[in-house]
Amino acid sequence: MSAPARTFTVRNIQLLRALFAAASALMITFSSDHSAAVGFAVFGGFVAASGFIFLLGAWLAVPAGSRWPLILLGVIDLLTAIVSGVPTWRTDAVFFVVVIIWAAATGLVELIAGLRARRTDPAAKDAITVGALGLLLAVVLLIIPAGYSLQYSVDGAGALTLTGIILAVGMVGGYTAIVAVFLAIAGFSPNRSDAQDAETTKDADTDDATSASVETGGAP
Repeated sequence: MSAPARTFTVRNIQLLRALFAAASALMITFSSDHSAAVGFAVFGGFVAASGFIFLLGAWLAVPAGSRWPLILLGVIDLLTAIVSGVPTWRTDAVFFVVVIIWAAATGLVELIAGLRARRTDPAAKDAITVGALGLLLAVVLLIIPAGYSLQYSVDGAGALTLTGIILAVGMVGGYTAIVAVFLAIAGFSPNRSDAQDAETTKDADTDDATSASVETGGAP
């Protein structure tokens, strides 16, 4: 007898993550202020929501033996959200440090979990991709100097300054936008495991019908 279907699945986790990632990307994109304070506010909300989604998903969407990646990701996200919410720590340098550590840690966890489950879990490829994106974000932020500053001018806007924190917050917005699109596509795509189960059931029904026909000599 097959196990009862879960009402909250990995697909639900992907769609909820996509929703909050898209909200974060939109807030950063349409904000004219890319300071560390604003970046921390948006990023902190994103990781807090993601942490609750991971812990909820660990309890409802996966069997007991496979919960460790979601629990670990949830704990990392919630701890990061706590750090992001400390007002005195909302500086440019701390933003770089916090986001780099978070991106590297969560990216590594998702990548390892995806690689370990790639032969048994249809969603493992999605985890590998998101994990790689997290590691890429960490590398990009490591390359950007925290104290970077470039003076330039635009006709009609006057003198402007491009700083490291503006680039960093923008990169976080770009990361969340890409993750939102990718996870939304993954969440709305046909469930590969369900398709495999349906094909297996169809084959089993065909075999049963064939056996019954042989036993009755082809009589209806």
